[in-house]
Amino acid sequence: MGSRVQSHQLSNGLIVSGRPEQLKERQPLMPLRAVPYTGGNVKKSGELGKMFDIPVLDHSPSSAPPSNPNSNPNSKQQPQLLQPSRFSSSSQPNSGSMRSGSNSGPIRKSSGTMPLQPTGLITSGPLSSGPSRSEQLGQAGQSGAVSGKAGYGPAVTSLGEGVGFGFRLSKAVVWMVMVVVAMGLLVGAFLMVAIKKVVVLGAVGALVAPMGLGLVWNCIWGRKGLFGFVKRYPDAELRGAVDGQYIKVTGVVTCGSIPLESSYQREPRCVYVSAELYEYKGWGGKSANSKQRCFSWGCKHSEKFVADFYISDFQSGLRALVKAGYGSKVAPMIKPATVLDVTKENRDSFPSLLRWLAERNLSNGDCIMRLKEGCIKEGSTVSVMGVVRRHDNVLMIVPPSEPISTGCQWSRCLLPTYVEGLILTCDDTQNDDVVPV
Repeated sequence: MGSRVQSHQLSNGLIVSGRPEQLKERQPLMPLRAVPYTGGNVKKSGELGKMFDIPVLDHSPSSAPPSNPNSNPNSKQQPQLLQPSRFSSSSQPNSGSMRSGSNSGPIRKSSGTMPLQPTGLITSGPLSSGPSRSEQLGQAGQSGAVSGKAGYGPAVTSLGEGVGFGFRLSKAVVWMVMVVVAMGLLVGAFLMVAIKKVVVLGAVGALVAPMGLGLVWNCIWGRKGLFGFVKRYPDAELRGAVDGQYIKVTGVVTCGSIPLESSYQREPRCVYVSAELYEYKGWGGKSANSKQRCFSWGCKHSEKFVADFYISDFQSGLRALVKAGYGSKVAPMIKPATVLDVTKENRDSFPSLLRWLAERNLSNGDCIMRLKEGCIKEGSTVSVMGVVRRHDNVLMIVPPSEPISTGCQWSRCLLPTYVEGLILTCDDTQNDDVVPV
């Protein structure tokens, strides 16, 4: 006899083979308690507040105090503050503190409660340990215009009055020229006495005179020759620059961690600012400095500040950090613009200048004054000359360790000129054409 195949009928009337499936009973779902919203208040956080010895608000009805039948029914019930019990966990033999004490050595006791921020964030210091970095930068920007270097802090470099440059010749060449000039004068004087003819001394003077004229020429045109050398120096790409290479990069600048502000016009977000006060001296009067002569302008006060900033290369598009702050040597070649011309007649019409002088403890005399300001705004096109440094995938331009020489410029009859530090140049005609960043 053949075995009979079991079959069953579905709910829709269809007969299928096999035994009917037995549906498994689903486990009843446990109701989840909704977590109350604390709104950043630690006292409403429940167990989290008890962990750090912070009084919490009890929201459960079981912990409410018993009502007094003689109390006023119209009075509002105040929430009860529950202090956490420090001995509840230690009284149980299976508590976590007992296990940690038996397995991990003595229990570390803290000197006080750990502070909690209003948002519930656990920190390792007091709530008022000090201002944040954003507050420090804001305070530095506000006080920097008044107190200068002291307001900005050590991150901003305070520069001198001008660009330090000079002529560089080897000592052998200098000594050789001095010996030749001295021997020429001695021989000319001896021949003039022996032969009693002034022609010999005139010939020697004709040889020495060009040397003196060349020295005077270099003293007058040396600075302009240095500016021309920087302007003609070819630009390089940051993409192909190697570590330790001296390059010139031209691009758009952006502020670093500390933006600067001009002291008088209050130009915000600058990478370099300067202010110079000049006084005119006539036949009499007091000189602004020891080098001032009559009927000339003399610098009475000068302040120049520069900080770290970024420059984006025009050719490659890469961005590099220019290390100009923290006392770095910087040679800014920025021509300041005249802001005010003050005379005796219009002195009272500039109260802002009087306030600016009072902040710097400068006397307000009756002489003619001129205020000049220079700045490099964020978004300006700037050329930077320095040494490339690569450190942990960070591209930087730092000041060179030795002065940079321009070499002999024979076409202009200029001797080698050297300059120290980073060189900053900016086009004087782009003050109004700044790229917004």
